[in-house]
Amino acid sequence: MSAAESVFPQLEALLPHVQKPIQYVGGELNSTVKPWESADVRWALMYPDAYEVGLPNQGVMILYEVLNEREGVLAERTYSVWPDLEELMREHNVPQFTVDSHRPVGAFDVFGLSFSTELGYTNMLTALDLAGIPLESKDRTVDHPIVLAGGHAAFNPEPIADFIDAAIIGDGEQAVLDMTEIIRQWKAEGRPGGREEVLLRLAKTGSVYIPGFYDVEYLPDGRIGRVVPNRSGVPWRVSKHTVMDLDEWPYPKQPLVPLAETVHERMSVEIFRGCTRGCRFCQAGMITRPVRERSITGIGEMVEKGLKATGFEEVGLLSLSSADHTEIADIAKGLADRYEEDKIGLSLPSTRVDAFNVDLANELTRNGRRSGLTFAPEGGSERMRKVINKMVSEEDLIRTVSTAYGNGWRQVKLYFMCGLPTETDEDVLQIADMAMNVIAEGRKVSGQNDIRCTVSIGGFVPKPHTPFQWAPQLSAEETDERLRKLRDKIRGDKKYGRSIGFRYHDGKPGIVEGLLSRGDRRLGAVIRAVYEDGGRFDGWREHFSYDRWMACAEKTLPEVGVDVAWYTTRERTYEEVLPWDHLDSGLDKDWLWEDWQDALDETEVDDCRWTPCFDCGVCPQMDTHIQIGPTGKKLLPLTVKK
Repeated sequence: MSAAESVFPQLEALLPHVQKPIQYVGGELNSTVKPWESADVRWALMYPDAYEVGLPNQGVMILYEVLNEREGVLAERTYSVWPDLEELMREHNVPQFTVDSHRPVGAFDVFGLSFSTELGYTNMLTALDLAGIPLESKDRTVDHPIVLAGGHAAFNPEPIADFIDAAIIGDGEQAVLDMTEIIRQWKAEGRPGGREEVLLRLAKTGSVYIPGFYDVEYLPDGRIGRVVPNRSGVPWRVSKHTVMDLDEWPYPKQPLVPLAETVHERMSVEIFRGCTRGCRFCQAGMITRPVRERSITGIGEMVEKGLKATGFEEVGLLSLSSADHTEIADIAKGLADRYEEDKIGLSLPSTRVDAFNVDLANELTRNGRRSGLTFAPEGGSERMRKVINKMVSEEDLIRTVSTAYGNGWRQVKLYFMCGLPTETDEDVLQIADMAMNVIAEGRKVSGQNDIRCTVSIGGFVPKPHTPFQWAPQLSAEETDERLRKLRDKIRGDKKYGRSIGFRYHDGKPGIVEGLLSRGDRRLGAVIRAVYEDGGRFDGWREHFSYDRWMACAEKTLPEVGVDVAWYTTRERTYEEVLPWDHLDSGLDKDWLWEDWQDALDETEVDDCRWTPCFDCGVCPQMDTHIQIGPTGKKLLPLTVKK
């Protein structure tokens, strides 16, 4: 393939006519442009959302850097274009382009998309179409890129099986390098056997899933009979990738600094991966097991290099439950000490009620601003928290917020879910009682009346590879009705109601997310119909159309004998073959089922990080183990800056 020409001259003429043209220009601090001819294998990486959401995405940023560090490999980024530019690009025949050097996405060897949510699927189809890549994998030739899905939603890529050539489940760092070598070798040999051959070589590794190499057989009642490889040498199950030593992968070393405003303006360091708290609704916690901590010195070095490379004034310490790092107190104090002069703020995404302490909170806010604290009790009643295995009592919560309000915080945000398995109206109404108790306690300990508490509620969506993968989902109407009752109870309270903010999503986006998260290949027709009807940016409230999704589902699903309710509000049984059963997250299905039964019995299970093993299956099967400190080292052998 000859050098792919930059489409910038054609694009530039369109930019004065669109909103926020700067997001399409590229040239960010720390971005990389390599000469096209210098590479044998070329990747276009996409986070299928707008620049402002996509640029800060850690996953894409890490892979971009890992690939570009390699000799003979090049990676560039592309993001979803807003409808105003899409229309002009179609009119003037400008293809989907990378922001780094404005090359057409169709000219690359691999087009890799990272899905953290299923609501990005229509944006993928827009990008494929703009790139001139056939929407369905079966129509592509040897000259089209390999379309690859990754990210959390790729743990069930079946709804997009028609559109992708391959999926990688789990950690991407080593996986993309292994894949690059296979493609490089195939290209060096003169691309023998065409597209089929390179996909077969990837499939035979046992760790790249090629949906086209599997046939799905259905039972008369619509359930899956079995999933069978249709080529020899293709594994029955594909396993996930796990990077064990995070210190070996200190990425991103040179984080990208955005040109346009983005959702997170900070430098982020992932301090550990995985979680063993065992919250039954949490897909991220289940699929990223085992726990792997970055060492305290590794974190210190990453922060030091990242701040030098970016000039950011805030550092986010990321993980699923950052206060659980065995050395979090030393990390927070060490960083606060080191950057006291520079006024560098520290943040944890959200804090577990039982892991919060004022010393930690004070270190985090010592150099930055003292904004609100966010806690996630998830369930409104004690009973619900047992069902979901979120072991936090109301006393814990009140004690924690009391400490926070007593130490000068004024604002607390509480996050809950509505529509959890076995939930009743009463469970949800108890959220109001909890919020009122929080305000009452805050006023008491602070002696002030300007205490605020915001209650934020998300609809529960059952996810693959969790104990709740068998659970029925609450319908949109029932969710809305339950939340209406809660809102009325909060607003109707004269004493505390005014101090409680109430934010919630209606139940409709959750139904579409639920449809896609537990769906199978028959949903490809629905996704395509929604895209063809103009569906874009489904994760954005102002662009999302529930009616469009339902209309397209009603048009396509009856032909295959199922409907939206069949995928969402129906409970599954133990015997049923789930669409993702042939994708191995390391978790034992029987263990997940037992945990689902424990949930129905309201039985809690401890965190296996500190207690005996519960045989979830990850460690022996993946030949891994939980990695935790303490290392006994203090953060910074580095001197405090003078």
